[in-house]
Amino acid sequence: MKKDTVITDFVPLIEDTIVDPRIKKAELVSDPNSRLDTQIMKYTPMNDERIPFRDLTNVATKKESLARIIEKLDVETSLRYERTVEDTYCNVYSFDYCYFAKVYLPTVWWTDEALERVLDGETVEPIFEETVDHIYSSAIHDWFLKWGASFGWKRMSTVHEVQGAVNENGGVGIICAKRKIKGLSGHIVPVVPETAEFKAIRENGEVIFPLQSQAGKLNHKYFTDEKNDWWNDDLYSSYVIYYHD
Repeated sequence: MKKDTVITDFVPLIEDTIVDPRIKKAELVSDPNSRLDTQIMKYTPMNDERIPFRDLTNVATKKESLARIIEKLDVETSLRYERTVEDTYCNVYSFDYCYFAKVYLPTVWWTDEALERVLDGETVEPIFEETVDHIYSSAIHDWFLKWGASFGWKRMSTVHEVQGAVNENGGVGIICAKRKIKGLSGHIVPVVPETAEFKAIRENGEVIFPLQSQAGKLNHKYFTDEKNDWWNDDLYSSYVIYYHD
């Protein structure tokens, strides 16, 4: 990652809740080299028959299949998510989790020029480093506020609220934080359904630390750290919480 020391501009946390029918997904086609056992082609979807898609039949099948997705992605041992000297891959893991959950989260996004063409009604093909490029966690924070509603994401107020929605409906929760210093990594983490073994931490019945699954400096299939509300860390200028059925 670039070690810039520029403080990011303050962006008011105002969500654009109006669905824009002009916007389109920026999603590349699957590549055979995009796999769990390699570090290359992280920005394209995987086409791996061993990884299930979320079963949308009912709440029980949604939650069961999300648990299987977490097991098959195997974030703790898969080379795809292993941190390097330069970077960590919270955005890649979150993208993969959402992709197999049948929910859109970008791992690439339109360039400024391509976005203008898309909004003008032109059919634009996603071509890496031409019409689309990488989008990282700090920029995904802003993407949620601008485009999340157009892709079915609903903003939540608290971690208690998003954990409840994930548990009750078998949907996808996300916490995404924006770094204060431009060029340094923010963080993005799925909030996942509680299981018989793994639970959120509550205080007086209120979730204060949700059940999460992440890639990052440390990779965890499931984690709940009772002293780690990481999204409130001074490293970050702000955070957003979103949910998708």
